[in-house]
Amino acid sequence: MLLKDKTIHKVNGIGREQERDICKFLQGCVYCWCNNHPNQCFSARDFLGRDNCYWEETPLMPLYEKHKSKATAVKDAGKDAGWLLKKVILEDKRTFNTKTEQLIRQYKWVGNEI
Repeated sequence: MLLKDKTIHKVNGIGREQERDICKFLQGCVYCWCNNHPNQCFSARDFLGRDNCYWEETPLMPLYEKHKSKATAVKDAGKDAGWLLKKVILEDKRTFNTKTEQLIRQYKWVGNEI
């Protein structure tokens, strides 16, 4: 659950099962982050960018595949992943704050749940 900015965009061009699998994958990333970095902000980039940019054999690959014919494929796939991460956080049973810094949406677990 987000405390503010609850606007999300639907990600088109992938199947319902693919979206479900991507969201499960991202939910696992959120749980892992909150367990290991409970007081730190995170973004999709922390899970899926930099050294974690090789999506082959992961549920994320359809996001890249849908954009691969464009010069901006990596950037556009990352945007889609960000929208799906926001959806995951909106549906999470825990509470998160959000902010945008340098055009990057960041989240932080409030940590008040038992």
